[in-house]
Amino acid sequence: MTEFDAAHVSPGGEAHAYPAGQLAVTKLSVGPMDNNVYVLADPAIGEAVVVDAANEPDRILAEIDGLRLLGVVTTHRHGDHTGALAAVLEATGAWSAAHADDADALPVRPGRLLGHGDTVRVGGAEVTVLHTPGHTPGSICLLLPDGQVLTGDALFPGGVGKTTSPEAFAQALGSAEAHVLSLPGPTRISPGHGDDTFVAAELPQVEDWRARGW
Repeated sequence: MTEFDAAHVSPGGEAHAYPAGQLAVTKLSVGPMDNNVYVLADPAIGEAVVVDAANEPDRILAEIDGLRLLGVVTTHRHGDHTGALAAVLEATGAWSAAHADDADALPVRPGRLLGHGDTVRVGGAEVTVLHTPGHTPGSICLLLPDGQVLTGDALFPGGVGKTTSPEAFAQALGSAEAHVLSLPGPTRISPGHGDDTFVAAELPQVEDWRARGW
């Protein structure tokens, strides 16, 4: 088996370009909380979507230079994932999208409200929205067409994102099991902070997470 590339990026460091598929996907780390920003692009058409305009708008805008930014999808309401949202939208005129349950908590209310199973088109490709509440009520993941899922803070290597109660933890774990860890084993998990993992590496740990609790 080929050694797994965790797509490590560092704040202020170089972006990581994943192997090209239907979409060209780039990951960069921004801000003091090491937030991952993802740029999804169809270079043939020249269109792109940003996932989580977290911080450092100038770096995000530089990463999409030469592309027409269609929109920004926000995975959840927390401020470390939305710090550059207003500036990127103002600079580009792009639309903003998020799940309805988190929409009112964003610094700019999104014009597009997303639900489970909705799709976001980027050039000739479609990205599928997975509603994975628990970390926040409106937390979403984005399933890309080439075996990769962007999980925001819903799922990381080693467990689900931080929750505020046993009930929220149970919801987060159930969401991850139903919509992310049910995907094929090689599916790449690209979270909102830190390194990537893949479904087959995380699925065997679920009962340990459940026992550990929130």
